[in-house]
Amino acid sequence: MISREPTLERLDTARRLLLEPFGLTESDLTRALGEITSHRVDDADLYFQYTRNEGWSLEEGIVKTGSFSIDQGVGVRAVSGEKTAFAYSDDISLASLLDAARTVRAIGAAGGKARVKTPARKVAASRSLYAGLDPIATLDSTAKVELLGKVEKLARARDPRIVQVMAGLAAEWDVIMVARADGTLAADVRPLVRLSVSVIAEQAGRRESGAAGGGGRFGLAYFDDARITTYVDEAVKAALTNLESRPAPAGEMTVVLGPGWPGVLLHEAIGHGLEGDFNRKGSSAFSGRIGQRVAAKGVTVLDDGTIADRRGSLNVDDEGHASQRNVLIEDGILRGYIQDSLNARLMGVKATGNGRRESYAHIPMPRMTNTYMLSGDKAPEEIVASIKKGLYATNFGGGQVDITSGKFVFSASEAYWVENGKILYPVKGATLVGNGPDALTRVSMIGNDMALDSGVGTCGKEGQSVPVGVGQPTLRIDGLTVGGTA
Repeated sequence: MISREPTLERLDTARRLLLEPFGLTESDLTRALGEITSHRVDDADLYFQYTRNEGWSLEEGIVKTGSFSIDQGVGVRAVSGEKTAFAYSDDISLASLLDAARTVRAIGAAGGKARVKTPARKVAASRSLYAGLDPIATLDSTAKVELLGKVEKLARARDPRIVQVMAGLAAEWDVIMVARADGTLAADVRPLVRLSVSVIAEQAGRRESGAAGGGGRFGLAYFDDARITTYVDEAVKAALTNLESRPAPAGEMTVVLGPGWPGVLLHEAIGHGLEGDFNRKGSSAFSGRIGQRVAAKGVTVLDDGTIADRRGSLNVDDEGHASQRNVLIEDGILRGYIQDSLNARLMGVKATGNGRRESYAHIPMPRMTNTYMLSGDKAPEEIVASIKKGLYATNFGGGQVDITSGKFVFSASEAYWVENGKILYPVKGATLVGNGPDALTRVSMIGNDMALDSGVGTCGKEGQSVPVGVGQPTLRIDGLTVGGTA
C-alpha cells in the first residue's frame, strides 16, 4: 500500500539528523531550490543523506578487522534537457547549499529577474516495506564477534578438509531526504545487513573454495543459529563439490540454470538492457522494441522494488518516487523499461521508482531493484531429466555484458555434467557465453520453483554500486555456448 503517513514519520527522523543539527529548515530548502529555478531548468532536487556503517571480518580464527564510519552530506542537481549539473558537499549548511544551488543553476537559461512561484509543499507517498531500526544497535560488539566465531567453528566441524574459514558481518543505517523543485518532500530510513561465509577445502594437494551468505533490510537477529547453519552448509558443500570436479566440456549445448542466485545472469544479460537511459539513447539491444516479442512464450520478467525486507527494495527511490512492481517482459512480449525522472521525461513516460544513486555524491540514474523471472509449470527434476547432454549450473561467480550487443560472459562456480537425464559429476571452469535477447528466445522449459537470492547482490553501473536482488525458477536454455577447459 502507498501512503503518506509513513513518510511523515521518516521525515521527522530525517529532519532530526539532516536539518536540525545544522540549523536548516524546510524554508531554507525552498530558498535553495528557488535559486536554481530562477534560471529556466526542467528539474531540480536536493538529496540529503546520513549513513552509519559497521563491518567485522574474521580470518584464521580471529576477528582481524572491525570498522565503523559515519558519512553525511547533500547533493544538489539541476536538469535542463538532457544536461545535468551536479554539486555535492559533506558540509550541510545554508551557505554551502546556496553556493551549490547557484553553481548548478548555470546549466539553465538565465531568467533575469523573473518571479518564481514557490510550489506548495507536498509530502511524497511511499511504502512501508521494512522497519526503520538501526541494525548496528541490534547486537552488541561482543555478540557480533561471537557470531563470527560460531560460523568458523561450525564450518571447521563439518569436514576435516576445511582448512580455512573467512566470515564477514556488515550493517548499515541509511537516512535520506529528497526535496524536489515541484515542492515534493520525501524521506526514507533504510536498514541493511549482510553475513558472508567463505571456506577453502584441501584434498591431496588440491584446494577449492565455496561461499554463501545472505541479508536484507532488517536487524542482525535475522542471523539465528538455523540461518548460520544453512550458510555454512552451503559454503562447505560448494567447496567439497568442487574438490571432485572435472574440467568442463566446451561447445554449444543445453544448459539448465538453477533457481535463485543464477538470476544474476538475467540481471546482467537482460536487466541492464531494459534500463531507460540505454534505450532512450538507442544503445540497448532492446531499444524501440516495446510491444514486440523478445523472449519465448512463458517468459515474464519483473523489476519489483516493493518486496518486504528485501535487499533491493525501497520505500521511495532516490528521487522521492514510491517504488513499484514493474512488468518488463510479459509472456515474451516487451512491455516497458525501468526509468528515473530524467529519462522518463525525455521518453514521454512516467518514472517507475528506479531512480537510484550510490550516495549524496552521485547523480541518480535508472537502476534495477529486485529483478526476477516468474515461475512456469515444470518440476525442476523434470527439467534436469530432459537434458540429453548438457550442463546444469546451480551457482555463478562473476559476469559481464555489452549493453549494445547484449553479449554476456558468465562463469559458473558450481555446475554439473548431465547425460541422459542423470547428473554424472561436478565440473569446473564452465563459462556461459551468449547474447541476452537471443538467450531469452531459447528458453524451452520454465520451472515452478521461482526463488529470490539470499540477499547478497550488489550492482555496479558507471562507477556506482547499489544493493539489488535477483531471482528466477529453474530454466532450460537450448543451444547456449559453453566455454570449458576439457
